[in-house]
Amino acid sequence: MQFIPSNIRGPLFMVVSTGSYLVNDTMMKLATTGLPPYEVLLLRGAAATLWGVPLLLMLGYARHIPLLFERKVLHRNLFELLAILCYVVALANMQIADSTALGQVTPLIVLVGSSMLFGEKIGVLRMALIGLGFVGALMVAQPTMQGISVYALLALGNAAFAAVRDIAGRKVAAEVPGMIVAISAVLVVLAGSGAAHLATEQWVMPEGRHLLLIAGAGLFLIFGHFFIFMAYRIGPTSAVAPFYYCFTVWAVISGLLVFGQFPNTLAVCGILLVMASGLAIVSLDERRRRLALVA
Repeated sequence: MQFIPSNIRGPLFMVVSTGSYLVNDTMMKLATTGLPPYEVLLLRGAAATLWGVPLLLMLGYARHIPLLFERKVLHRNLFELLAILCYVVALANMQIADSTALGQVTPLIVLVGSSMLFGEKIGVLRMALIGLGFVGALMVAQPTMQGISVYALLALGNAAFAAVRDIAGRKVAAEVPGMIVAISAVLVVLAGSGAAHLATEQWVMPEGRHLLLIAGAGLFLIFGHFFIFMAYRIGPTSAVAPFYYCFTVWAVISGLLVFGQFPNTLAVCGILLVMASGLAIVSLDERRRRLALVA
């Protein structure tokens, strides 16, 4: 990956991560038609494990397997578990536009948290650009928000826990490979969703289409976990977090390809605003880097 310029590597990884998560979410949403949400989560965890463990061995990480249970890795992935337990129920019961909109709180929490904990300077201009990205994301999602339901609160809980997850991920040691963190997250969520399913749901026998959807979701989940962790590891939070808004752009693409829904004028304007905000932040960072080199 060294051929990718360093200043765009983190943002690019975030774009790939949000796209992977969106494919996973689309397949999960389709699979929850006919299956309880925690059962879908359990089956997806099993599928992701079947994909992930051989991949881990193929990449030569066998000697790093004990790091799956390293304290800071587990700490990070505990918040991943809490986030997804909230999100899968919200996703099954809300319009995807509403759950997407509420999820846009995540990068704002990450930025504020990183500023407080790690002393990262955000700056007025960058905050303004981040705010524009948030507005653009809402223009794409166009939430109806017909009253604050328990599912809306769960979607907000997902956003908060996901932000804490990403902040906690900054404390994972540099020698821990990103794929180890991703597979650890899969295993933690597998165990947690299994417990939630046994405690709250009745088993429903999945059909063949359910299993295919869940197998695909498990594969893309691994890539989502890997790239979001690597994005925050290699890039400054203030440069990476705004690209979380690309989730809404991927959501429009999914709606068009999977559900035949073409974005309206407001959504198109929102997509352009999200893209402009992200590109402006990258340009600002590059300008500052060049000025620092000249100085």
